[in-house]
Amino acid sequence: MLQLYNTLSRKKEAFTPREAGVVRFFTCGPSIYQPAHLGNYRTFLYEDVLHRYLQYLGYRVDRVLPFTDVEDKAIAEAERQGVSLQDLTDRVAARFHDEARMLRIHPPTHNPRASTTVDVAAGIIQALLAKGYAYRDGGDIFFEPLKYRGFGRLARIDLSRWPAKRRRFRKDTYPGTRWNYGDFILWHGERNGDTAVWETAIGRGRPAWNVQDPAMILPFLGPAIDIHAGGIDNLARHHDYTLAIIEALTEKPYARYWLHGEHLLMAGKKMSKSRGNVVYPHTLISEGYTPEQIRFLLLSGHYRERLNLSPEALRGTAERLVRVQVMAASLGRRNARGKREDRRASRLIRSLEEGFTERMADDLDVAGAWERLEAALAGLHGLASGGKLWKGDAERATTALRRIDTVLQVIYPVAAPIQ
Repeated sequence: MLQLYNTLSRKKEAFTPREAGVVRFFTCGPSIYQPAHLGNYRTFLYEDVLHRYLQYLGYRVDRVLPFTDVEDKAIAEAERQGVSLQDLTDRVAARFHDEARMLRIHPPTHNPRASTTVDVAAGIIQALLAKGYAYRDGGDIFFEPLKYRGFGRLARIDLSRWPAKRRRFRKDTYPGTRWNYGDFILWHGERNGDTAVWETAIGRGRPAWNVQDPAMILPFLGPAIDIHAGGIDNLARHHDYTLAIIEALTEKPYARYWLHGEHLLMAGKKMSKSRGNVVYPHTLISEGYTPEQIRFLLLSGHYRERLNLSPEALRGTAERLVRVQVMAASLGRRNARGKREDRRASRLIRSLEEGFTERMADDLDVAGAWERLEAALAGLHGLASGGKLWKGDAERATTALRRIDTVLQVIYPVAAPIQ
């Protein structure tokens, strides 16, 4: 049975969806004011592997991956470039779609934008005002966290540090991972010179970042989902805000499982645009790496552990992947010259499949699954090289590998990458 580490409980739990055979899955998407870098894609790829592994197990996955296209940073960047917000975000969104295809990320069931769900966000805020969780301060609207019982339980916030005097935080996002002990903004009321403004039931303005995910979750997945996943950065502020907004609104438990992926490091430092140490997928493509090698690199460490990017790590993982690709190709019919079924081959094929599912079931241990796959495949390659692999065993092994690669998406290369 699949075990997932649930941030909410701080332990591994057996995965059981609310509805048999169906998984409702929300994965944090990109803020499309700048292109996504490898650190962002590490998060999107562990989420992709989970999506694909759930399908491997036979589940139907109903997944939302949203685009954040209305926020302080996007508006500022559009003004800096002298373009409209839509022109900026359309361009970045197109690049994301190209790179996601290149990295073989499974298309989500739904890919809404914050700008397309403004009325939903306004309706949520209107309901929160009526329930007493939200209040107006001039044209802006804030959420009062302490009115929601259980606030902060996801990040384990120390509520004893909450100030006695009211504090309001008006920005969409703040740097770092510190906690903002105070009320967070839901709605930016219109101000002179604003370039992103909507007319809604609660007035003119725009939804703040933290109400945008609820506005893209509720219409597509409903009020109760199975998995909410993202990067570890979102454990500070953002995910507790999402949890509080939805449960205050619906008065029902929201997500059963919360997953958080760790950072990708560059020379020991977190990769981020603010540090200027980012690397993009197309940078590695221009250096001769394949999309499968980039994908394998970002999946090579456990998603809950930090992964350090270095030239040595790149070369090592690329070479390791090539060895497996060569061994997989060696199982082709022309190399299967054995005369009959071989017990050793049967054991190795069984080990191939069982080893993969055993390690993947332990909180998506891709690295452990890969080690088991390498060992079994090396044995099969040895039989093929010695002329002792029967064609029926070769076909069974290839079928098993191709099924495993519906999850990993790295063993069998596809067409040339997008340039």
